[in-house]
Amino acid sequence: MKILFVSPRYSGGIGGHAAMLAEKLREHGFDVELMDPPKIPIKNFKNPSFVITSMLSGFFKKKYDIVHAFNVPSAFAMKSVRAKKRVLSIHGIFSDQINAIHSSVLGKIAGFTEERALKWADKLTTDSKASKELYKKKLGLDFVYLPSPIDTSKFRDLPEVDKIENQIAYIGRDSHEKGIDLLRKIENKLNGKVVYCTNLPWMEAMAVLKSSSVVVVPSRMESLPTVVKEAFYLKIPVVATNVGGTPELVTDKTTGILVPPDDPEKLLEEINNLLKNKEYAEKLADAAYDFVVKNMTWEVVLPKYVDFYENLLKS
Repeated sequence: MKILFVSPRYSGGIGGHAAMLAEKLREHGFDVELMDPPKIPIKNFKNPSFVITSMLSGFFKKKYDIVHAFNVPSAFAMKSVRAKKRVLSIHGIFSDQINAIHSSVLGKIAGFTEERALKWADKLTTDSKASKELYKKKLGLDFVYLPSPIDTSKFRDLPEVDKIENQIAYIGRDSHEKGIDLLRKIENKLNGKVVYCTNLPWMEAMAVLKSSSVVVVPSRMESLPTVVKEAFYLKIPVVATNVGGTPELVTDKTTGILVPPDDPEKLLEEINNLLKNKEYAEKLADAAYDFVVKNMTWEVVLPKYVDFYENLLKS
């Protein structure tokens, strides 16, 4: 089976997921090519330039069994490529993300584009049940739920690190929708030191995570946060906000702690409680590890993707 992947980048978030999926599918015998056209390397110009260059590149590509685009900017290339079937994956609600990260004006433009681009695909997929339900409610469109797992083999190369007493990790973008401002607001009241990993290579960020007592995910919006899955695998207790697909991973007081979004006082209370109650924190971490190895690894999820592609071509 010949598949073309289209993504604005192949690292972090949905782009990193696309890269891992391509790698795993190749190991399974699929012929997967990554479209990676040139982009203008200036903030706010990368995605618009990618739309144009990827769409032009698509016209000159050979024919594929499936073209699989990741996120709305990739849909234009998906439409231009000759393929038997077209797939578009969205992690989170695209127009809401643009509205939160950029502006309401760009959010409206994104919403207009999103509504049309989603109809170009033969199949739509998303990595969280929450996003699936929201898109059904918002646009009346049906998405296939295919979660984004973690590659446990990559953790084998993590260096040995010493635990740092009451270290609190934050791993994510330095942006409003990730709620980093909420953590900074309560930082001086926490019974530990916060280490912010906002722009570290993955291996370094994981080393910080592995040495920590708690990881905090204070987001205002999410799809299915990778850092939660990574923390689960490393047995680091999680305090996260009850948004998006996060509750699909974090069962409150079972695999982690959930707090309301935009509630810094509750966030403070729960972080300090976990730092104080080590035995309780360990119990949560053990349950979280069991959950992630049973549900969110490539060994579990890849067969679902294989079935998805094979059934798509039969339809």
